[in-house]
Amino acid sequence: MIILIYPPVAKPCEPPAGIARLSAILRISGVDHQLLDANIEGLLYLLRGPVTPEKARDAWTRRAFRNRDRNLSSMRDPFLYRHIDRYKRAVRDTGRALAKISRSDTAVGLVNYEHDGLSPLRSSDLLAAAERPELNPFYTYFRSRIEGLFREKKPSVAGISLNYLSQALSAFSMIGFIRHEFPGIKVILGGGLITSWLKSPFWKNPFSGLADELVAGPGEYHLLSLLGIDTAEKEMPMPDYYDLPCDSYFSPGFILPYSASAGCYWNRCAFCPENAEGNPYVPIPAQKVISNLKTLTEKTNPVLIHLLDNAVSPALLNALAGENLSVPWYGFARIGPHLTDPDFCMSLKQAGCVMLKLGIESGDQEVLDALRKGITVETASAVLKNLKKAGIAAYVYLIFGTPVETERAAKKTLEFIVKNSNSIDFLNLAIFNMPVCGVNNPGLETRGFYEGDLSLYTNFTHPYGWDRKHVRLFLENEFKRHPAVSAILKNEPPVFTSNHAPFFVMGRSGDRKKQKSYSYNANASSHLKKC
Repeated sequence: MIILIYPPVAKPCEPPAGIARLSAILRISGVDHQLLDANIEGLLYLLRGPVTPEKARDAWTRRAFRNRDRNLSSMRDPFLYRHIDRYKRAVRDTGRALAKISRSDTAVGLVNYEHDGLSPLRSSDLLAAAERPELNPFYTYFRSRIEGLFREKKPSVAGISLNYLSQALSAFSMIGFIRHEFPGIKVILGGGLITSWLKSPFWKNPFSGLADELVAGPGEYHLLSLLGIDTAEKEMPMPDYYDLPCDSYFSPGFILPYSASAGCYWNRCAFCPENAEGNPYVPIPAQKVISNLKTLTEKTNPVLIHLLDNAVSPALLNALAGENLSVPWYGFARIGPHLTDPDFCMSLKQAGCVMLKLGIESGDQEVLDALRKGITVETASAVLKNLKKAGIAAYVYLIFGTPVETERAAKKTLEFIVKNSNSIDFLNLAIFNMPVCGVNNPGLETRGFYEGDLSLYTNFTHPYGWDRKHVRLFLENEFKRHPAVSAILKNEPPVFTSNHAPFFVMGRSGDRKKQKSYSYNANASSHLKKC
């Protein structure tokens, strides 16, 4: 018996795809198992916690506690996504309630967990979290839940899926509890964050006495091999969401996450972790993806499909353009020749595409060339106009402060955004972090690691003096203050960002008639109904 656990805190708007894929391979292999999304369960547990006068001293906090159930219910109602201001209040009030319920030395939010004295970037702090699990704000929840589940199911293996730094402290607190209460159980750690740690050139395993196995990359076949199951003729099945509480997530219906590939088909961008870590590109054939999505749609009745690929390949986009999945979908796509065809963009729209996320990164051609993006500024502008004409929202990602960028180049990016502002629905502005796997770039002087031995990034001296401080001042004082940019930024759904952005697109008058209308009762989530 295996228990697969997804720890808090990560965005609670859709089920975790990683343990759903593991569940599928275990099911067809006849391995008894159960999934535990401790993220959604733990957040709901905290939100139902008692309110004391000390926690609700100000008007905002009292309102947040008073409207907890109403806000959760409204986030599960498509009507809310027609009113961005109401949405922002519901999300921020829910986050306020979470923050005030947790301990004074911790900060729990809808997508984050921080501790005043412990950092997920220091292995010593993660070991300390495992040593004192009772200090974790989710301890009361997972002590009862894990103890009851493990005594009932009697598992021999506990698998922890760790993808984000915001999950790390809770994950290790859970591992410490399992080690203390159930010392005979084998603990396996996998997920995106574990993969990045293991691929770091500076990795030295500090957790050998705590976790029995650390798994890099897709873990399906590795898990089977650890169980002594032959993987030679096993075909990768579609993910299985049966064991997950599909009506508990903070969205207006079930979002179906689906990965059509691992790695990135372009895999050439400078400073890209996929490239630096040597992760291979492994796609599922396009027609099989279509078949899987149709089958999963029938089983789960989603309101939205989230394609999780680093970039949806042109082959899959072509296949999707020729199909009607009957459900809206979105995902990342590269700027490329296929999207310069207005008719193709219209076909994507008719096939259900409501939004594409585009990593344009810069509006300066020299920067794009140096980053090996393989795109031109002119092509990016043409694609944005085509998507706008077709009615597909564009969620544009920009990165400032790369080693090849200057202040002059950053101002060109501002000019590009202003010029194309009518074709951009959402903006994500990021300040560049140098990945540890990219420190061998000639001419760059690195200056030690951030915070701890598990940092995925390193500090560096910018060759043009365009450091983080100057970038931040530029973004705050010039970029964001431009009227065209500020108007776009006002559309951004706080906290859930791109995961909820499609619902605002679907809520527009032209798309409203195509949107399924689901509304959940907040109290119904206490039953944790399965798909």
